[in-house]
Amino acid sequence: MKYSNATNYALHTMVYLIHLPQGNTVGVQELAKIQKLSPTYLSKILTKLTKAGLIESTPGVKGGYKISRFQNEVTFFDVIKAIEGDTNLFDCSIHHEGCLIEETMRQAEENMKKELQAKLLIDIVKKAEAERSVETNQ
Repeated sequence: MKYSNATNYALHTMVYLIHLPQGNTVGVQELAKIQKLSPTYLSKILTKLTKAGLIESTPGVKGGYKISRFQNEVTFFDVIKAIEGDTNLFDCSIHHEGCLIEETMRQAEENMKKELQAKLLIDIVKKAEAERSVETNQ
């Protein structure tokens, strides 16, 4: 199983935005430059994150993107769902009652979903800051 590149970029973008001082915004050009992406491609990702209510856009010269929810509420699953949707990863190709393969796969997906819902992006930010602090003090 593999998530799309868009999910990878969305997760990195969200971590960057969470790391910004509260109230600050960053433009699509800067975000694209940081990740070495085209602004057009990143704009599509940002649109999905905005529609999901994870970020908000402020128009204008000093505008840009910022987190629209409390930083300590955004989970990995929130971002993945915004980009990938909320469909099942596995659909049984043989449609019959009580498919044990489908039951097993659905349970595995549910376990993964619960794990990703329990992981907050702010924890990644805190871990990165702690590691930087250790490197700086050495």
